Amino acid sequence: VGHFIMLGGIQARLELGPYNPHLHTIHFFREQHSRFLPVHMRRGAWRSWLGLSGKNSPEVRLLEHYKRIPPATPDRKLQRKYLEFCWALPYYGCAFFQGQVEQPVRGLTSLITHQDIPVLVGINPQGVYVIDNIQCTLLLGLKFEEMSWDFAKPSQEDNPDCLPCIFIQFRVVENGMRVSKILQVFSKQAVMMDALISGFVEDIKKKTAAAKPAGDETDRPPVYDTATDSDDTQMPLTMVTGARRDVPQTCLGNKLSKLTLATFDDEETRL
Repeated sequence: VGHFIMLGGIQARLELGPYNPHLHTIHFFREQHSRFLPVHMRRGAWRSWLGLSGKNSPEVRLLEHYKRIPPATPDRKLQRKYLEFCWALPYYGCAFFQGQVEQPVRGLTSLITHQDIPVLVGINPQGVYVIDNIQCTLLLGLKFEEMSWDFAKPSQEDNPDCLPCIFIQFRVVENGMRVSKILQVFSKQAVMMDALISGFVEDIKKKTAAAKPAGDETDRPPVYDTATDSDDTQMPLTMVTGARRDVPQTCLGNKLSKLTLATFDDEETRL
């Protein structure tokens, strides 16, 4: 939340100019908070309209951060500070696609009200990132070296509610055992996701081959896997190769409990 407030304060300073106590009041920011704060931080807007905002409400914190920016600070310096924060995000420079994933079922009530979770799938030259589009939370982030993927057409192509999908496979250690997890992302844009991932992976392969020392003919397992029959995908996918059995988990999001994941062991047996 602090990052959203910080970025919103910088944006307010760039758009509004230096703080003016006669103009930039808490009432002003209650009315204008949609310009500077993301949707998930504005769900209590009715409280703001009724004047019920507490001292720790987003609009109050936004105003305080905005006030703290020195009046003489050059716009260029603020723009760079904003960008430096964005550059550090793993999903900076992503193309984003709309999708949905199954929500885990927890209890009878959850089963009755079960709905898919809308997500954004971000893809950049480094990897794939799945973001909760409502909570603005990174659910899963993987570099291409850490994953396999496949595209599947809808099982009922004449049914508008049956969507194509992307399967994303990755390895984790669970209860002391190395297992393979598979996430299914449904999206009308799945074919575009597949094409973009394929393009980035091919670029990485070419760069890797170009950097390979002359005369080095050592056989190595492939770094990236996709199933060969993308029109008729069946789980499990091609298992992740030995080259990635000990991949560090630094890029994995820590929100896997919020995802419905299929789990397979090394023998491709579903657990």
